[in-house]
This record gives sequence, structure tokens and C-alpha cells, in this order.
Amino acid sequence: MLYDLIIIGGGPAGASAAIYAARKKLKTVLITESFGGQSIVSDDIQNWIGEKSISGFDLAKKLEEHVRSFSDLVDIKIPEKVIAVKETICSEDDKRICDFEVQTDKGNKYQGKAIILAAGARRRHLNIPGETQFEGKGVAFCSTCDAPLFAGKVVAVVGGGNAGLEAAVDLFYYATKIYLLEHGESLKGDPVSQEEVRKNPKVEIILNAQTKEVVGDKFVTGLKYLNRKTNQEKIIELDGIFVEIGSVPNSEIVKGLVDLDKFGQVVINSKNASTSHSGIFAAGDITDDPFKQNNISVGDAVKAALAAYNYLLERSKKY
Repeated sequence: MLYDLIIIGGGPAGASAAIYAARKKLKTVLITESFGGQSIVSDDIQNWIGEKSISGFDLAKKLEEHVRSFSDLVDIKIPEKVIAVKETICSEDDKRICDFEVQTDKGNKYQGKAIILAAGARRRHLNIPGETQFEGKGVAFCSTCDAPLFAGKVVAVVGGGNAGLEAAVDLFYYATKIYLLEHGESLKGDPVSQEEVRKNPKVEIILNAQTKEVVGDKFVTGLKYLNRKTNQEKIIELDGIFVEIGSVPNSEIVKGLVDLDKFGQVVINSKNASTSHSGIFAAGDITDDPFKQNNISVGDAVKAALAAYNYLLERSKKY
């Protein structure tokens, strides 16, 4: 079967694209490991428009229910992971117009006329004991999302680049004390951001800090680190840890097919979410959009779906 549109991903971007594609009567297949994206681990999301507070689990459930309400137009393949995307048939008259094939870990292959990449990204982890165990129980990966949950608490931010500095700034208005840990000998973020962080009395900067273990019982109670200069281990008593050492876009499946930036993010035209390859669009955290937020991912996915619809209309006139 040749679908009009293949959507890869079931987070806010993927769900939004599917809903808009269905409203345009496009025969669509959505392939995802799960619904919800990275927010599935959040206990309390307070910046999802229209909801004062919602858990990642409940958000994922609502996204899935909405997409499934269009089951006559959207085939949902779950849990299924896309492992490769390639061109198949291209027009002899216009080599930019191609069909695509998507291969999954279940051995299935899906063909489509257009693709929306909404596979998101995965947070770069510390890979230390306790990190996974306490994720959502004091270990967080999004200060914009979760900073309000730590009002009146002592927290640590791991990472001295721009992401870590921005997280510290997000926490100024909530935390009573902020430890900023950097593995190297100096902070790496923008000078203006460094100055803003350094002048805040709540912040204590710890350089040459190699994180060793997240400590806790039911929730996080501390962070063990090694001072790389003195070779001494210390434990900071705290209530929360924000891991801000970057993210990795799930773009390996289209490497060589569309343009990626130096971070592996899919480069898009912000006006219509198009990529360097005709017929392939992208939205959400997989792209080079600088703001990694659910609400922005949803809006960009609407652009992608509408642009894909227009592309398919023009394609039908030529091919």
C-alpha cells in the first residue's frame, strides 16, 4: 500500500501532524515506539497550553486518544521503531519527486509519497548509578518544564554550557540554592549568561566535578561527585538534579538523505518545516529549531502537515 503520508514519531509533534493530516483527508501511517515523547517521564507539566497541570502519562494518553479518533484515516503502528528511511521510485521528469520506504525493527516496510520526521530527541544522560532509578523522582532533564516543581528546594544543575546556564537562570525564581557542576576547568556557555549566573548569590559553581552517583531513597537526596583536581569525593545534599548536558536528535535514520547540522539536527525551513529533500518535512526536537518545547513542536508540526498537503497537491499535478 502506498500512503499519502508517513509520520515518524508519537510525541506532541507526531500526534499534531497526524491530526492535521487526517483533517486534510490524507491516508496516513504513524509509526512510533510510544506516545508522549520525552515528556512521558514528567510528573507535572505546567506549561502545556490549556492545562494548568498535567502529567506526562496523561498528556500521552490524550494525544493517543485524539489521534485514534481519526482511525479511519490514520494507521497507527505501535510499538514500532523506524530504523531506516530511503527513496524508492523517483519521477523520470523530476528527480526531486520520489516515493519513500520506511523500514522498522519489526521487519515491516511502509511506502509513502511524503514523510514528516517527528522522531524527537533523546536526552544525553550522565550514565551514572541512580540516574535512571530517580528519573522523575528528583532527576529532571527540562528546567523550563520542571523548575517550578522545585520551589523552595536545593538543586544541582550538571553542565556548564549554555543549556546548564539557562537551566540555572530558570531556577533563580524557585530554588533556594543552586549548585552548578562543570566537568571542565571553566564554564563553557556564553559570557553574558555566565555573568548572569555568577552574580546570583544562590548559585555555587563547582568546577572539575565528575558526577559519580545520584543518591536517594524514594526520591533524590544527594549527588556524589569527584573533584578531578584533588581526587576527593563529596556528596551534596539536595532535592533535585537537572541534567543539562545536551540532547541527541533521533536523526540517524535520515543521515545522507536530508541535510543535518553539526549537532545532527535536521535542518528545516522555518516557514514550512521543509527539509533539503523534496517531500520530507520535519518538526519538533529532531530539528534545528532552537526552542525545544512541546507547544512549539505542535505548531511546527501543523506547518509540516499543511506543507505536506500542499506538496502532495502539487505532486498530483505532475506525477
